[in-house]
This record gives sequence, C-alpha cells and structure tokens, in this order.
Amino acid sequence: MAERPETRVLTGPDLKAFYKALSNPVRRDILSYLGEHGEANSTSVAKALGESTGTTSYHLRKLAELKLIGEIEERSSGRERWWRSLMTDILTPPGLEMTADEREAAVKIGALKMTHDLNLVVKAYAGYDTSAGWNQIYRSGLWLTKEQTAAFVEEYRTLLHKYAPEPGEGDRPPGSRHMAVRLVMLPDEGPAPGLPTETDEH
Repeated sequence: MAERPETRVLTGPDLKAFYKALSNPVRRDILSYLGEHGEANSTSVAKALGESTGTTSYHLRKLAELKLIGEIEERSSGRERWWRSLMTDILTPPGLEMTADEREAAVKIGALKMTHDLNLVVKAYAGYDTSAGWNQIYRSGLWLTKEQTAAFVEEYRTLLHKYAPEPGEGDRPPGSRHMAVRLVMLPDEGPAPGLPTETDEH
C-alpha cells in the first residue's frame, strides 16, 4: 500500500495561483499529465501534448514558481530537468478566510473542475451498458452529522490511498486503467439555486 502523502492545505493566495494555472490550457494539460504519469521532463511533456519543448519548459517553470510542481533534483542533470506534481493530496478547509478576488478564484476553479466532471458523468452513463463493468455509478443519501460527514470523507481519502501506487514508481497492476473517482457531499435540501422547480416548468 502506498504511503499516504502529507496533505497540502490551500490558502486563499494558493487558490489564486491554482486558478491562474488551470485557466491556461497548456498548464492545465501539464498538471493532468503529471498527475497521471507521476514524473516527466519538458521533452516527454512536449511529445505528449504536441507542443514545443521551449513552450513546455516555460510553463513547467511557471508551475514550479506557483509551487504546483517540484523539481526531482536527483534525476535532473544539465538542462534536462525532471518534475513531479505537488497536487497529490490537496485540501481547502471550510470556513477559510479569503479576500473577494481569492473567493472569486475559488469559485472559478470549481466551475472549471465541474465542467470536466459533468463530462465524465455523461460519459459514464452513455457507456454504462458497453463498458463491461469498467463504468461504475453509485448514488446514495445518508443522514449524517457534521462530525460524521468529516469522518466519512477522511475514511474515503484513506481508501483512495490504499489503492494508490507510489507516485512515479510505475508499479501499476497488470490490466489496470486510469480511473476517474469523484466524491461530492452536500446537504440535499431543495433544488440548487438557479434551477427551475416543478412549478417553474409549467
């Protein structure tokens, strides 16, 4: 079982930096690539994304300045620098004090992520019958206290790390595939703001 990484807590300024990275498609793709492959240099990233090494080198340095990726010094030599993601286990605690622009960045990050996640949901349902069991969809509801909710999330994170390989070790089970896993928990107390109710539809 992989050793659980130290949780990185994102502050308001961190969220602004994260949004700055996610709003750039090349940097967003680099973070996704590193998240999947663990380690990479500018050449491997450029080949995967169809960009020049000069472009990927520039964006890798910018991501490092934002502390979203870190250099693997023992693998780097001369002009060839290797990088790994620092976004393995991140958390934004509830009730975090933020300025107006930091809060705006947090909301925009959520919107960017949700657009991707909604596409995953559509893909999961559309291919459910033909996925041969790869697509798993489970919906449920629970009555929980705030303390129980926090405990549930902690157990969920522990379960994820039970199945996660060591970052960059490449020791993946034969026949495994990169699976998208999401958890969203919130009080289910009426329709979301902006969505029509049954009365509104008539």
